[in-house]
Amino acid sequence: MTDLIPRKHLFGNPSRIGFRLSPDGRKLGWIAPVAGVLNVWVGPVDDADAGMPVTDDTRRGITHFAWALDGRHLLYVQDADGDENNHVYAVDVATRDRRDLTPIPGVAAGIAALSRRDRDHVLLALNDRDPRFHDLHSVAIADGTRRLVQENPGFAGFTVDEDYRVRLAARPHPDGSTEILRRSGADWETLLTFSYEDARVSRAENVDAAGQAVFCRDSRGRDTAALTRVEIATGARTVIAAHDDAEISAVLRDRDSHEPIAYAVTRERQRWHAIDPRLGDDIAFLDAQGIGDWSLASRSEDDRLWILSCDSDLQPWRTYLYDRAECSLRHLGHGLPELADAPLAPMTPVVIRSRDGLDLVSYLTRPLGAEGPGALVLLVHGGPWARDSFGFNPMHQWLANRGYSVLSVNFRASAGFGKAFLNAGDGEWGRRMDDDLLDGVAWAVAEGITDPARVAIFGASYGGYATLAALTRNPDVFACGIDVVGPSNLETLIRTIPPYWESMRAQLVRALGDPDTEAGLRLIRERSPVYVAGRIRSPLLIVQGANDPRVRQAESDQMVAAMEANGVPVTYLLFPDEGHGFVRAENRLAFTAMAEALLARHLGGRAEPMREEETAGTSMQVLRAG
Repeated sequence: MTDLIPRKHLFGNPSRIGFRLSPDGRKLGWIAPVAGVLNVWVGPVDDADAGMPVTDDTRRGITHFAWALDGRHLLYVQDADGDENNHVYAVDVATRDRRDLTPIPGVAAGIAALSRRDRDHVLLALNDRDPRFHDLHSVAIADGTRRLVQENPGFAGFTVDEDYRVRLAARPHPDGSTEILRRSGADWETLLTFSYEDARVSRAENVDAAGQAVFCRDSRGRDTAALTRVEIATGARTVIAAHDDAEISAVLRDRDSHEPIAYAVTRERQRWHAIDPRLGDDIAFLDAQGIGDWSLASRSEDDRLWILSCDSDLQPWRTYLYDRAECSLRHLGHGLPELADAPLAPMTPVVIRSRDGLDLVSYLTRPLGAEGPGALVLLVHGGPWARDSFGFNPMHQWLANRGYSVLSVNFRASAGFGKAFLNAGDGEWGRRMDDDLLDGVAWAVAEGITDPARVAIFGASYGGYATLAALTRNPDVFACGIDVVGPSNLETLIRTIPPYWESMRAQLVRALGDPDTEAGLRLIRERSPVYVAGRIRSPLLIVQGANDPRVRQAESDQMVAAMEANGVPVTYLLFPDEGHGFVRAENRLAFTAMAEALLARHLGGRAEPMREEETAGTSMQVLRAG
């Protein structure tokens, strides 16, 4: 029998992740634990083992950072216990002095741009003037002084040049379309318009160094978004790259001209393509190294050194340093070294045909040695305008190791497969989007993978909603379900979105229904699981972060109350120091232990006993134990 992989090896803190090169290429920064909490470390590029921590967070940890282009400071964002009111911090690598660049209560700040022409400042987006809209400020990294660059009168975002001058703005409209505006003195003029059908997959991304053109993801006149060049003076458009089966998923730009030089397309797997012929040899070399689906995570300013994040189903979170001049590849770190010799199971891309003829790109992981039909966990991604992809997935590996096949289906409304596929989800929450998931289960049964009496559904965010919708709409299909931060009432979801989501409200209304109209409210209530909670027959675990600003605790509270009012048992876990998901490793371990026990009881798989070390540091509260 396959050895049981400890939960702590899958869901504990990683060893080293998030490597980034300093601008001069001489130093590395990365994320690693200090006394069990993730912090930023820095060391020489040729000897990461000589690195030292430069931050000393002792609570929530730091998960992302960037080098300031002065080469002396690191920048990172951090919220308070998951509330997403991020502050931006600067750390002096030499002295380890830390400064909050946005010391304003309740602000939701972000890094908008860094410039080689102004290395001592960072362009920050701040919503302290109006919580709905982010103004742009140039902030001195050394002392935090700031200067207003652009007040936001209601735009969804801006495109700036390297002098932090605003060149373009995106203005959303009530019909869901987006207008891209160009500067004309103190005024704005229309450059181009993305209709509602195009707006979710199309956007302006960056201007070239000369300020003459903007590069866009652009689906006008086609289904999948192409990479285009639009002349700012005339609006003339040139298609640079396109693919008929999937969107452009990533773009590599020239350091000096800012023009695209390579792009990636992801359908079942990610593949890179050169625009500039000089990149052809790099891509060919890296594709031949057996490192999985690679992405460029960081590069030195002279573009000689690249840091590659590699996504392989059987090689978890590996990072490499690529020296383009020497054509050499050096392994920097393994995010989860305890899994190097673990019995990991391969992931297989499959394409499932929906009942109405759509191709659903999906990913299947089966337990090692599995033969014949067995238990299945249908793992539903969030968003819903996101997607599942190939690579190492700790959830897949965990569940497969416990004896379950795992299926992730890119249902309609998933991103990356064209605007028709994405927009096909409008008005279909809890209906055709749910049908796609059911079609995935039916495929697995027909292929001899799944015993139809032993199927669970499990998801977070939209995936949590899908779990609730499936258990109320199809009460006899699933043996149990797990909902993590999933909305139960689409009316309260829309009415309580964070204020800084105001610019995307129109698209939410088009997708879900307008709660301010009779027809829209009727549709929303019809698709809200809270109103039909009494239909649930299968065991359900509901999990909520108390500080979640997107799917508020009231979403889970009202679902639990509705189930209890109908005499339906439920288990309800609350995490007081989390938001829209788990950041603290102790909470991840406590949750997965509870989820594993539920699945073992109702699907018959294996379970690792809950250990004291997994509960000692968690904030988990068991509010209901149904």
